[in-house]
Amino acid sequence: MSQTIPSTLAPFFQEYDLTRLRIQQDASTIIERTLRFGTRAELHWLFSTYSLEQVSQWVRQWGRLGLPEPHLSFWKLILNIDEGK
Repeated sequence: MSQTIPSTLAPFFQEYDLTRLRIQQDASTIIERTLRFGTRAELHWLFSTYSLEQVSQWVRQWGRLGLPEPHLSFWKLILNIDEGK
């Protein structure tokens, strides 16, 4: 598990000092920004840093607030999240 956020994600954390974000304590913000803006390499980092369950749980809990369509629908499909619709 990498304890350093990729520097390529810095443009999406402009209001933060990237070196001060903590991988576990700031997971919600990191997951949201990476799912929304991440490249394939950054997404690979995300899923090697956080468990599939942790990312899926974030999408279930915060996806409607943190991800615009079609991002939300995409991640629900990829993560096999069915909310009983």
